[in-house]
Amino acid sequence: MNFSNTKIIAVDFDGTIVEDAYPKIGKPMLFAFETLKKLQEDGHRLILWTYRCGEKLDDAVAFCKDNGIHFYAVNHSFEDEEYTTDVSRKIHADLFIDDRNIGGFIGWGEVYQILTNQKPVIPQKKKGLFGFLK
Repeated sequence: MNFSNTKIIAVDFDGTIVEDAYPKIGKPMLFAFETLKKLQEDGHRLILWTYRCGEKLDDAVAFCKDNGIHFYAVNHSFEDEEYTTDVSRKIHADLFIDDRNIGGFIGWGEVYQILTNQKPVIPQKKKGLFGFLK
C-alpha cells in the first residue's frame, strides 16, 4: 500500500479516540490526539465518523476541539453535505480507523507507522480454522 499522498481518513470516536465509556466520554486513548494532530499536519483530512448523534455528538466534537482537533467533516463526506433520504449514509473516505474492524484497534502508534510507511503492512498468520480456533 502506498500512503504517501494525503488521504481522507474517517475516525471513530468511542473505543478509538477515547476509551469506550458510551454514553459518557472515556479517557483519551494513548497517543490519540498526538497522532491525529500529526496526521493533520501531514495534510490528511480527518472525518469524525461515529454512532453518536445530537448532544452526545456535540460533546464528542467539543472534546476533540478542546484537545486540538478540528474535523474536516462530522458524520458526513464533506463539511456542508446535507443528508437526505435520497443519499446513502456511507461516507467517502480513503481509510477508516475504528476499534470494530476485524482484529480490533491496533493502537495509534501502529496506525501512524503504517500510514507513513515506517512499518510494512504484513498480515499475521492465523492458527486453526478461520484464524480463531486452535
